[in-house]
Amino acid sequence: MKADNSKDMEKISEELSQHKFKTVDTQDNFILMRKRRYGNILIHVVCLIIALQFIGPVIFINVAYFAYSFLWASPNVLITTETEGDDGEALEFSDMDEILKEANRLI
Repeated sequence: MKADNSKDMEKISEELSQHKFKTVDTQDNFILMRKRRYGNILIHVVCLIIALQFIGPVIFINVAYFAYSFLWASPNVLITTETEGDDGEALEFSDMDEILKEANRLI
């Protein structure tokens, strides 16, 4: 996300914190935030019921789904005052609505 100055970065960061994003890293020109995903509760419950009632190895599918959700599907947000990347190309920015829509999307 694009911020005009450090106060704007802090304001955006506070707004994202209200939507359960946590700060991962902070420097003078950026704030990196992340929202952890744990997966869909319904999928976890169904896998656990199947594993307990019928097939025990289904629990590994449940663990794999949780690991995928937690480690790779958790959205990251970079709030920065920079307008160009290291290679000199202009950066593309998303707005708050796009970020919150992606963060709340169920897998």
